Amino acid sequence: MSTVCRHGKESRSLTHKNDHCVGCGICVDMCPTEAIRLGPVMPVARGLLEADLININQKECCLCGLCAASCPFDALEFNLNGKNSKELGNYPQWTHNANIDSETCIYCGRCETACPQDAIYLKRVLPTIDELVRGETDIDKDKCIYCGICEEMCPANAIEIEFNQINSNNPQVASNIKIDESKCIYCSICKRVCPESAIKIVCTTCMSQEDIIIPEIEGNIILDDKKCINCGWCQEICPVDAAQVIKPFEGEIFYVDDFECKGDSCHACADVCPCNAISMVDNRSVVNPVFCTLCGACAKACPQKGIVIKRSSMKLKNIKSKSWNDRLGGLLHQASQSK
Repeated sequence: MSTVCRHGKESRSLTHKNDHCVGCGICVDMCPTEAIRLGPVMPVARGLLEADLININQKECCLCGLCAASCPFDALEFNLNGKNSKELGNYPQWTHNANIDSETCIYCGRCETACPQDAIYLKRVLPTIDELVRGETDIDKDKCIYCGICEEMCPANAIEIEFNQINSNNPQVASNIKIDESKCIYCSICKRVCPESAIKIVCTTCMSQEDIIIPEIEGNIILDDKKCINCGWCQEICPVDAAQVIKPFEGEIFYVDDFECKGDSCHACADVCPCNAISMVDNRSVVNPVFCTLCGACAKACPQKGIVIKRSSMKLKNIKSKSWNDRLGGLLHQASQSK
């Protein structure tokens, strides 16, 4: 995290939050004084270096706040007299968002697994085995020879034998055998494999299946807005349409004509993509636009200058200044590619 401050009639500060930054370079393109430079995005993305993804020249920064207004990932915070510009009515506001309806969610966990930014947290509460199955177990320890077959065969790991260290003073193979009924599913495998018929299992659930309670799965799903980059993975992968995502930009991503991708020997675009939208297929990068936010990180990272980002609209509203409107319009009117 780095901060630039100015104090006078009006106190201004600009803070870069590196944990929110994706290294897209939008702020670099928008800065009117060229005070912002991309940092070592590639080594950071590849886990080779810990460093800020952008660098701000404090002497050149005029603290206008344009970079913070243009950042769709909330990686830059601009404050006036200690108040965040996003709370002020005369500054632009992003309206893209993501939401997971907890009433619709079935707590399957697919979105948590797929989220490229680890922005989704799932807490799932499942019923215990003893709430679903019932029965009775008994082991005749006079018959048991402690062969261990039942313990090895038990699919629920419900059987435990306490084996002894055998010696001339203690010739007993084991001291105890027990079945944990909180784990036992009363399948009777142990009973059937026991060579001495020492185990008895009765599944009362099997005899009264209609009385088995319908398993209720409870839980809680949390979407961390500070980490979420609105890539759309949760929306696309959700089987019950509980997730809804509005992306910051609409448009297209494509390759320039005659682009010779270096594929597996480079994969810079795939490494920097914060959305996990780029894969290497047949030694060539392939972009899935469904998961792309059109941030432009890949275009700037490509050493072949082969990727083009063309944005047709953005969810940035309340741009009241004509000069700002002209500057921010550059996000749309000009195709973005590596320079």
